[in-house]
Amino acid sequence: MDFDLKQYEIGVTDILRNGETALLYEAALKLEKGSAISSTGALMVFSGKKTGRSPKDKRIVRHPESEKDIDWGSVNYEMNEHTFMVNRERAIDYFNTREHLYVVDAYAGWDPKFRIKVRIICTRAYHALFMQNMLILPSPEELKNFGEPDYIIFNAGEFPANHFTTNMTSKTSVGISLENKEVVILGTEYAGEMKKAIFSIMNYLMPDQDVLSMHCSSNVGENDDVSLLFGLSGTGKTTLSADPTRRLIGDDEHCWHDNGVFNIEGGCYAKAIDLSEEAEPDIFGAIRYGTVLENVVYDPLTRKVDYTDTSITQNTRAAYPIDFIENTKIPCTAGHPKNIIFLTCDAFGVLPPVSKLSPEQASYHFISGYTAKVAGTEMGVKDPEATFSACFGAAFMMWHPNKYANLLAEKIKKHEVNAWLINTGWSGGSYGVGSRIKLKYTRAILDAIHNGDFNKVEFAKEADFELQIPTTCPEVPSEILIPENTWKDQAKFREVKSKLVNLFKENFKQFEDQVDDNITKAGPK
Repeated sequence: MDFDLKQYEIGVTDILRNGETALLYEAALKLEKGSAISSTGALMVFSGKKTGRSPKDKRIVRHPESEKDIDWGSVNYEMNEHTFMVNRERAIDYFNTREHLYVVDAYAGWDPKFRIKVRIICTRAYHALFMQNMLILPSPEELKNFGEPDYIIFNAGEFPANHFTTNMTSKTSVGISLENKEVVILGTEYAGEMKKAIFSIMNYLMPDQDVLSMHCSSNVGENDDVSLLFGLSGTGKTTLSADPTRRLIGDDEHCWHDNGVFNIEGGCYAKAIDLSEEAEPDIFGAIRYGTVLENVVYDPLTRKVDYTDTSITQNTRAAYPIDFIENTKIPCTAGHPKNIIFLTCDAFGVLPPVSKLSPEQASYHFISGYTAKVAGTEMGVKDPEATFSACFGAAFMMWHPNKYANLLAEKIKKHEVNAWLINTGWSGGSYGVGSRIKLKYTRAILDAIHNGDFNKVEFAKEADFELQIPTTCPEVPSEILIPENTWKDQAKFREVKSKLVNLFKENFKQFEDQVDDNITKAGPK
């Protein structure tokens, strides 16, 4: 072949570039311990000791050209340039000890104007197949003329970092150099680190071009009405975006520019825990030949996967090309959103099932990124635990959250977008007392938003968050729309609500110095 890696001082001769699925299956089954083919034809693999991302080991090189742009702190840890180059050389030295390497050249971003060319160099066949699924593969002609990439990922995750090196705190390192336009991965074989490294890079590049990069899913209706669904883990983002009446644009990463939205990725990376054909038929049907199943447990005789078995990890995953979902819009681009939906699983049970937000309120809740986890119950029912993640994806945002929030507010106003807050959590009391809002009610609320049903109803103003709550919704009992009406103990409702208000206010203090005053005022009073 007419491709080599000598420009990176890599002398391995057996290089598979943009390999066929069959070749990657064969390599994974032959060379990677624990790999197998499931009863549906998917490639089952084990990611090693790391079965999830290592956010505290992801670091950005501090450089004079970009350091003023980065929101340094507990999300964006710094790395000096020397340490990055030490890690880079360590990765290349490891590559030169391998008999086989895999190279994937592909695009991130469906809009040609904003897409970037990415090259992945890795030592595991499953990593290559994973990235072929997750990125947008070039046509044979585009691959022939691919040229030099914009960004390179050196994935030597089987080899550890030297934790005695400056800035290093463990043997795992995901280092990003915006100036070198390179990513170096050591000490973790979890494939999601590559996907999220590219997302982090897009989150740096896009806002500087007045393009809002977003951690959200997206779908579009028959009338070309686009919806964006933001939400942290457990809020229902993936489940609710898979709507049989609407076409999927993407499940996780998108950008919003002057002409509309586009998906960053060419595939989906779905959670597989408790996956069933009845609950999620689209995702279940995508588990076939070409799909990567990560860290699942299966019967070695029948090769049938047990999606309920979490003995390896609860973070079992399936990675497949987006066109494995039947009802998908290809290319994954669309016009401007008509509705933006923030999903929260409020285990305190005090937020309404649906409320309409002003542009400033949308920015406030976008920056807050709230949901609530259910507390442990081994010693009896305890209070839920509030979780805040700025922009519903703080771990991947390089600029200060205000940068993204301002872009969101500007685009909402310019394109007259409706913003909604939907609670998929509890009603009638907190977790342990009340009950979770039925999925059929949440789906009915989304249908009402998409059908414009709330344009014809009266709204009640909630006092503390000043939310606008529709008083009626087709197929949803009116009494559950106003949260306090579902609580038997009104004094307890006011007590719990006051606690949640204070949690919001306390969390937002960290942003007040850099956030526009109008956004701060849009929070709870």
